[in-house]
Amino acid sequence: MKVGLINLGCPKNQVDSEIMLGLLKDAGFELTCNEEEAEIVVVNTCGFIDAAKQESIHTLIQLGELKKSGQCRLLIAAGCLPQRYKDELLKEMPEIDAVVGTGSFADIVTVCTEFLNSKPDTHKHQQIYLSDPSNFSYESPLPRIRITPAHTAFIKIAEGCDHTCTFCIIPVLRGHQRSRTIESIAGEAEQLAREGVVEVNLVAQDTTAYGRDLKEPHALGRLLRRLADIQDIRWIRLLYTYPGSFTKELIAVMAGEEKICKYIDMPVQHINDEILNHMHRGHTRKSIYGTIEQLRKNIPNVVLRTSLIVGFPGETEDQFRELVEFVRDVEFDRLGVFPYSNEEGTMAYSMTDQIREREMKKRREVIMKTQQEISLKKNQRLIGSRQTLLVEGPSQDGRYLLEGRTYAHAPEVDGVIYVSNAPANAPEDMPVPGEFVPVEITEAQPYDLIGRLV
Repeated sequence: MKVGLINLGCPKNQVDSEIMLGLLKDAGFELTCNEEEAEIVVVNTCGFIDAAKQESIHTLIQLGELKKSGQCRLLIAAGCLPQRYKDELLKEMPEIDAVVGTGSFADIVTVCTEFLNSKPDTHKHQQIYLSDPSNFSYESPLPRIRITPAHTAFIKIAEGCDHTCTFCIIPVLRGHQRSRTIESIAGEAEQLAREGVVEVNLVAQDTTAYGRDLKEPHALGRLLRRLADIQDIRWIRLLYTYPGSFTKELIAVMAGEEKICKYIDMPVQHINDEILNHMHRGHTRKSIYGTIEQLRKNIPNVVLRTSLIVGFPGETEDQFRELVEFVRDVEFDRLGVFPYSNEEGTMAYSMTDQIREREMKKRREVIMKTQQEISLKKNQRLIGSRQTLLVEGPSQDGRYLLEGRTYAHAPEVDGVIYVSNAPANAPEDMPVPGEFVPVEITEAQPYDLIGRLV
């Protein structure tokens, strides 16, 4: 019986999807990437903000129509959306046969096996597999079928979150912080290296909180050093860090280990102290500037990526202008902006002075235009420089031959480098995905670069 899986949401969700695929394959199910030929379809949903919820619901509605045609016989909603809205989903969408929450991924095999073993049209509908997400852990070795390119992978080093940000529903959906052991993570990385992975991207709700629940000081630094010892891993990237968690020891490890990408993804969300306090972020304007200063001072050529929220309840024009000036002043290398999403179950949901959606979109456009100018200026400075390129494969843009990324570009969220020429000595010998090659930057765009092999 063929099973198809559609993954929605962040890289952390993607790891969950890859594990579900691995469990299903080990159980003997045939996998397909074409949902139109699948008899069982799993949708791993996202329920973080309104836009993600709408995408998940739209996908489920589309697949519900596919089910009516008769090809899809079992439709499963997995992940954050059913964990958060189980009753509403089952009531409004009778096409859904089962829901599997964030703490119950291993039950995906049970759901599919029960359906496989049942007589036609007699299997139970709308089965519910929800448990306390805090009981779920990746500590045990779990099979995995990656949906990333063969040379790169995400590794989830912890699950859940202990922060109390007033705009965020993640602790409800994922439970409290649970860090994996260094041995477990290193074992997974070693297996990935044997499979040809040369770049690992570490993810969690807060990667810099790694090890706190284990009561192990400097655990993240020790983990990074352990991963750097794996011979065939060339790049180690740290994503989803927290501004108040960069210790001197961690900065020293990042600066001193050659394999650790000098790239820091650090969502600050805002810079105004009153807004930060209402968000329960646990840091201040002064501490954010201090962290940025220490990172740039101690890690040469560090690339900083951040995320901001505009339109948080009560955000005044003056507070927004302060945020814009912060963006101009710091000149982040990468920046994303999200309009505030008023989510049920969060502390901010009932706050007064909600900002109109039109105003939030306007504020987002102002910051994105500001950042576009900064990004173009920074990219133009790279013209004439030589960079090490990790080849992704043939270019998606027909004007170029190849595309790839430098250490300064995280997969899926940042721009790419387009390669315009073939090797001069052997044009037929084009670099392959996963190969590291030198390029010279020849042109700059706001988010992408163009270069030639040298």
